[in-house]
Amino acid sequence: MFATYLIGLREGLEATLVVSILIAALARSGRRDRLPQLWAGVAVAVVLSVAFGWLLSYTSTTLLQQYEQRELFEAITSLLAVAFVTWMIFWMRRAARSIAGELRGKLDQALNLGSVAVALMAFLAVVREGLETSLIFYSAVQGASDNTGPLYALLGGIATSILIGWIMYATTVRINLSVFFTWTGVLLILVAAGILKYGVHDFQEAGVLPGLNTLAYDISTVLDPSAWYTALLTGMFNVTPTASVLETVAWGAYAVPVLLLFLRPQKNKHQQGLKPTPVPQP
Repeated sequence: MFATYLIGLREGLEATLVVSILIAALARSGRRDRLPQLWAGVAVAVVLSVAFGWLLSYTSTTLLQQYEQRELFEAITSLLAVAFVTWMIFWMRRAARSIAGELRGKLDQALNLGSVAVALMAFLAVVREGLETSLIFYSAVQGASDNTGPLYALLGGIATSILIGWIMYATTVRINLSVFFTWTGVLLILVAAGILKYGVHDFQEAGVLPGLNTLAYDISTVLDPSAWYTALLTGMFNVTPTASVLETVAWGAYAVPVLLLFLRPQKNKHQQGLKPTPVPQP
């Protein structure tokens, strides 16, 4: 549940920040008349994201009848989810400082094109986060006996992100987003490593990869499968009492280098050897 709450909080806050920037830009430019089109784009994006999540579940539970087909489908969606998580955390790390200015520039262009362009911009800004959320949520809850709790946790994370966004928009309270995205990024990397490990397990279950019964470790005598802390570790990072060699290698091969790259200090232009753009003289 904490993993899905984190997914909802992180993805929801990114979408909320984008929408807040667009609303503020419309308000400052005196174009509040375009707000209905903006909210229409957001609404369509939300509906499409929910429909995509339903389609994933329907495909796995209804359309795919054979066990191997379901395992293969879940393995492929796990790989896609890991790719999206990795891209998302590095993109936000790089673009966090410039996103507001870029969005305002695109909004100015959309206002010149008309109402449909404003709605489309809001739609594209939200639907990316929504589709990612649906895919990552589906991959994160694979193997769970009951998805009700994780679903409520996801909605709780989204609600929290909306509340944070509203507080930042309506008050002078400012949150250190750099620290927030760094900590949540680290946790999401570990979540993604667990999703990848589960994906490898599904490939082994489907017969695509070998070594299902070749275990790297068996700590079931130490880590009680029925204990609450085992459920927490399994749900959050997919740390299981037993794991195959391929699963363990995949977890480490992803988590270690990605964490090192993510936590590496970013270089500024001077450190990269780039000269600042000269200011034109009148």
